[in-house]
Amino acid sequence: MSPSARPLVDGQAVATAMMLTTLLPDDLRLAPRWVLPTVEGLLLLALAAGAPGRIDRRSTGLRPLSIALVGVLALSVVWSTAQLVDDILQGGKETSSATGLLQTGGTVWACTVLAFSLLYFELDGGGAAARAHRLPRTPALASPRQLNPELASAGWRARYIDHLYLGLTIATVFSPTGVTPLAPWAKIAMGLQSLVSLLVLGLVVARAVTALA
Repeated sequence: MSPSARPLVDGQAVATAMMLTTLLPDDLRLAPRWVLPTVEGLLLLALAAGAPGRIDRRSTGLRPLSIALVGVLALSVVWSTAQLVDDILQGGKETSSATGLLQTGGTVWACTVLAFSLLYFELDGGGAAARAHRLPRTPALASPRQLNPELASAGWRARYIDHLYLGLTIATVFSPTGVTPLAPWAKIAMGLQSLVSLLVLGLVVARAVTALA
């Protein structure tokens, strides 16, 4: 896929995050079940209409919409994480059973991975439209292909799968693998994701052990 043919934001990832949001219990969602998926869906449709399957220089004007979409996802994840932690610590009904705890905790954790991967995708190098036409001389997220150009094919650009892998590794080992964060925002975002994932996984595992005992 050529850089110009890549989407401004990964629609499948956004759709998956929307679906996972609807599966969360009411107490762990930022808004009623239909509100966030509707807002996210409208923003996604606006992006698809503005850049229908192809990135050009005019696509940079759509960046506020993509940032708004990622911002809504991130806000929803932060809220759900805070409510999950509170429910676990207070012994709430949503996490009172091992099955409910693992299902709810796993959903929140997966939403965290998707939200942060989309955040990295959007902020890395000024966004997909900017990366499609010119890689920054000083990258925010330095991959081995950027640090060693001989490893990269002609016209290589980071795709969403690269940022999804980054988000997944941070969520599982609490540190980036294969990518060096250089920009301050990248270090802050990765540190925040590591702390959130450690908190969620640690509390979920501890509570599950107690529930099963």
